Amino acid sequence: MKLILPYLKQQWHLISGALIATILMAFAALWQPRLLQYVMNAIVARDNAKVLSLGIELIVLALLGIVAGIVNTVLSSRAAVNIATNLRADLYAHIQSFSYADVEQFSASKLVVRMTNDINQVQRLVIAALQTVARVPIMFVGAVILAIATIPDLWWLLLIMIVIIVLWAAVGMTRMAHYFGEVQGYIDDVNTIARENLMGVRVVKSFNQEHSQEEEFDNSSDKMGDVAVKIGYTFSYMMPGFFLISYVAIILTVMMIGGMVGAHPAYVAALASFVGYLMQVLMSVINASFVLVGSTRAFVSLNRINEVMAHQATMTLPEGPAENLPGSVAFDHVDFTYPGSSHETLHDVSFQLDAGQMLGIVGATGSGKTTLAQLIPRLFDVTGGRVLIGGKDVRTLSAATLRKVVAMVLQRSTLFSGTIAQNLRQGKPDADEHQMQWAADIAQSSEFVRHLPGHFNAEVAERSANFSGGQKQRLAITRGVIAQPEILIMDDSTSALDARSERLVQEALRKELKNTTTVIIAEKIASVVRANKILVMDHGQIIASGTHEELLQTSPEYQAIYRSQMGTEGGLDLDKA
Repeated sequence: MKLILPYLKQQWHLISGALIATILMAFAALWQPRLLQYVMNAIVARDNAKVLSLGIELIVLALLGIVAGIVNTVLSSRAAVNIATNLRADLYAHIQSFSYADVEQFSASKLVVRMTNDINQVQRLVIAALQTVARVPIMFVGAVILAIATIPDLWWLLLIMIVIIVLWAAVGMTRMAHYFGEVQGYIDDVNTIARENLMGVRVVKSFNQEHSQEEEFDNSSDKMGDVAVKIGYTFSYMMPGFFLISYVAIILTVMMIGGMVGAHPAYVAALASFVGYLMQVLMSVINASFVLVGSTRAFVSLNRINEVMAHQATMTLPEGPAENLPGSVAFDHVDFTYPGSSHETLHDVSFQLDAGQMLGIVGATGSGKTTLAQLIPRLFDVTGGRVLIGGKDVRTLSAATLRKVVAMVLQRSTLFSGTIAQNLRQGKPDADEHQMQWAADIAQSSEFVRHLPGHFNAEVAERSANFSGGQKQRLAITRGVIAQPEILIMDDSTSALDARSERLVQEALRKELKNTTTVIIAEKIASVVRANKILVMDHGQIIASGTHEELLQTSPEYQAIYRSQMGTEGGLDLDKA
């Protein structure tokens, strides 16, 4: 509850209004059977004036209950929606502060479930609390007191009914509390499977795995369905049990009053009121049971949300304005191990790169090339040594400085739904069309953008499904270069381009971004052949470094990569590379 308390305080005016309306609703419901008893007495006494007066009071009381009910529904719904909206916004903002390692710890799909399904459960809890929880104790206590005041001789019958109903409710709630915890876990599993399947639909269809994916989804869905059925079974015997207990109590009431009429004639008129209060006691316990069951699920969701909100980011970037730094990069005996891994990914990596130079990184898959590049913009923190930009340790640089100085273009290009212009402005928020055109010319994306309706205002579909792999990479490069960063990292970001387009991109980069330090991770020697320095990596270590010509003379590993690509690319023409 500590998590949600500040959000409740923000909506105190709506909550106060809803609670006042709840009290008025409870009063109207409690006093109605009492007025009916007075009407019965007036009818027996043949007092028509009294009957008319009490009838008007009943109508006014009913209208009061209706108006209070409407006000309560409106205010409680608005309060619940506002609380859920604010909580979701804060949760999303907190997740934005997470590092890669933090997101992977929770998994993206499970974080989505917590921002949607779990917060919806909290919203339902707030509505239930303002509409039902606040009314239940008033109704319960008031109905018990008024029932005893109506027929004092049957207080023991009322007490027995309450004890039996509460015990019956406790049995059902205990079982369902466990089931609802399981349901939330299965929702996570189903969401993860569905998300992976839909995002990897090309792989699924390419390998004809639709049937196996359906089986995996069905298995998880069936497990969730089995638990839901158990919840349904529990409800199926709880409700008949509640009403059976109440009907037995009513029958006993009628039988007992039948024997008391001689001594207490007024009990005949009081019978309907007493039965009405019995039913109000019953409904109070039933409502309390359902709210507690729903609350159990909501509290599970609150705990899951709190796990995320209480999680402190493993890496924080200092606040501060953006600094102007030269684009030099240095690794000083850097070691790195991924969180949760016992295997060192990088070991004793050291090199120096002056501003404006080009660095090429080659090596086998899994050699640590991408990991090395990710340490420059501080997507991860080193576990040993230092990474320096402009002579300063990246751990001392503000987020604004890092994002201004360093731009990164990944192999797997991610474009967001919207327009091309909106995606490019992620690299430079104030970019105009002239700057977009300049960056597009460098990335060779203007070749297809100019043929699109709206040009830079052309729509980007969800997951950029309306662009090919090469087009997405060129747009990603456009986004990377548009701000003219001091350091540009290209992680195999031209892998989907043909040889001609890649050569044009490289030539444009050398011509237009002369002062930008460029780090190129590549599988192809042709991508790095013009680099001022090339690092050859293997098992997380730099095993050779130098220019293309130097490595051809001194590094057997580089020579092996070169020879393997000579056969597939027909040799490397340095004048065209």
